[in-house]
Amino acid sequence: VQLQASGGGLVQPGGSLRLSCAASRRTVSNNAMGWFRQAPGKEREFVAAISWRGGTTYYDDSVKGRFTISRDNAKNTVYLQMNSLKPEDTAVYYCAQNRGSMPKRTEYAYWGQGTLVTVSS
Repeated sequence: VQLQASGGGLVQPGGSLRLSCAASRRTVSNNAMGWFRQAPGKEREFVAAISWRGGTTYYDDSVKGRFTISRDNAKNTVYLQMNSLKPEDTAVYYCAQNRGSMPKRTEYAYWGQGTLVTVSS
């Protein structure tokens, strides 16, 4: 499975961005998907995850209420809508495929390359 993340860029504080993660194979529709991020000098951290059907989502407290994860299995694509962005959201964002079907922080088997999000005025 190959995962291709896109949609990063420079945005002012309070702004919005929508990240996309396109999968190379249809099998991604049977697995939960997640987004992670890694800020400069910090470890990679969990952001959000979504179940294989899209009916269950799970967020880190730091983004709850501001970010929304969704998926379109017909397009083999997962999205991360990011609103009310803060400078501390600046990081490289990665999408990943979970080994199972339910959203969680761990057990991710496949990772895409990252897309850089910079929140700055």
